[in-house]
Formats: sequence, C-alpha cells, structure tokens
Amino acid sequence: MSASSGDEPSVVALDVGGTLMKGAVLDAPGRVRELRRWDTPRSRGPAAVVEQTLVAVDELIAAAPDARAVGLVVPGVVDEDRGVAVYSENIEWRGVEFRRILAERTGLPVGFGHDVRAGGLAERELGAARGCDEVLFMPIGTGISGAMFVAGRLVHNPYAGEIGHVYAGFDDPCACGSRGCLEAVASGASIARRYRRLGGGEVEGAREVLELADAGDVAATTVWSDALDALARVLVTYLSILAPQRIVVGGGLSHAGERLLGPLRERLRARLVWQPEPELVPAALADEAGCLGAALLAREALQQSPAVDVIPTHGK
Repeated sequence: MSASSGDEPSVVALDVGGTLMKGAVLDAPGRVRELRRWDTPRSRGPAAVVEQTLVAVDELIAAAPDARAVGLVVPGVVDEDRGVAVYSENIEWRGVEFRRILAERTGLPVGFGHDVRAGGLAERELGAARGCDEVLFMPIGTGISGAMFVAGRLVHNPYAGEIGHVYAGFDDPCACGSRGCLEAVASGASIARRYRRLGGGEVEGAREVLELADAGDVAATTVWSDALDALARVLVTYLSILAPQRIVVGGGLSHAGERLLGPLRERLRARLVWQPEPELVPAALADEAGCLGAALLAREALQQSPAVDVIPTHGK
C-alpha cells in the first residue's frame, strides 16, 4: 500500500466485525503505524460489544496521543448521516449513536460508516478498484454485501448494497426472514451449513468444502456449484441495473483466488446476453480494507471539523 507524502495528522480507525475488531493507527492514507485486534464478545450481548468497541478506541488513542480523529465502521444497517448503528442481525444492537458517544468520549472528530462501504472506499482509493468509476466491491464472508460506485460516487444510504438479500433462485431460508437470498446459498457460513445439511459431515468452513469439492466429494461439489450459480445469477441482475466495469471480490471466500473467480467468470459469461462482461478481480487489501476505509472516514471528518482546540477525555 502506498503512503501519501508530507506531514499528515495521525488518526485511529476501528472496524467492528462479528468475530473480530480490527484497529489501526495511521500516519497517512494507507500507512499503518500500529495494528491491533480484539475478539468481538457477541455471545455476551450487544451491550458488551458496544463497550468493547469503546474500550478498543480508548486503547488505540492511548497508543497514539497525537491522533486527531477517529474512524469507526460497523456492520448491519447504518445511518451515516446521523452516525447511528441502526441494526445488526449478527450483533443485535439497535440505534447505537456511535458518532455522538465517541465524540463526547474522545473530544475528537469522528468518521462513522458501514463496514463494507468503507472497505469499498479503501479499495477504490488504495486497492483493486483504483481508476474505475463504475465498481461493485463485494466481500463474501459470513454474509454478503456490496459497496456500489456509480459515476465515481459511492452510493450510501441505510439499505444500499444489500446484494446478499437479492433472490438467487434457491429456496433456502435466510436469517433476514426471507427465502432464497444469495447470502443463504453463497456466503461462507451458508456453504458450510448446506454441506452439513446434505449429510457431508462436519466442516470448519467454506474453505474445507472447496477442498472436498476439489477431491471429488459429491455433496461438496453440489454445494460449491450452487454457490457459483447463485453468485452468477445475482451478479447478472446487478449488471443489468448498474453496469459496473469492474467487480472486486473480497472477504474470506476471496482467499480461494482463481478457484472461485475462474469458474465464476465462466458462469457469469454464460448468462450474459447484451451486457458487457465486467472485470472480475480479487480485492487487494484483504481484511484490512474496512479498517483502512475507517481511517479515510476519520480524515474526512477531520477536514470537515472546525479548527478548534479540544481536550480529549479518552475513556472518561
């Protein structure tokens, strides 16, 4: 990752995930001075996750007393204008006013946003989406979501980008309450779950299912093929509406590399009629994308903040 030149103020950034929180201190866009990780205490309830988020920010600021802004990104439904985590299916919090809480706690400007949209912002500024104005950034992990760039602008509102809940042609129940969603067939969690349901036995996750499919396991081959079909079907729908020139695939499943992207390109190509075929490429920033995006949001908040002296009250 490249760094910008010149003296820039340091910022701290935190990406809250369903399993881990990833934090960083950055001296410039893309230049990480320190990285830290914490477990997300989801099993203890949403209040515990909120508290751990605040503690993590406190620790990052303590490690960087020169930090001038905070960036925080979270999953679920997010109101970026109000700085509120509206709802998360995995964490189960509702209406958490993170921007206000962190601003009062730290005395610093706070950039706040959606984890996937922030990851897409980082990929476009620093990674695999650079130089392209029409982009879909689609991480495939525990869930599936998307960050959409149209005419060079990131589309964001509380619901934009929920590509994981587009109908994918199957009947599997989804945690959202609907049936047949892409996320219920092609996410890392659902691939493992569908394999177990077909009688394939216990597996750690989607990577193990792919390895079994490569070895000729019938159930694994079926599950992996279904996931590819679901992804191709939904991406054709997306292409028909927003016509991205490039699709950047991230998340845990992207670690499969060409074993995922190669057959997905073939299935996508077979379904296209009049739509131009987009570039299908892996994300460049791996699991750091959300955190780097949070740092970009922190810098944006700092630029928009009035130039006033503040006395931080870290953790108090």
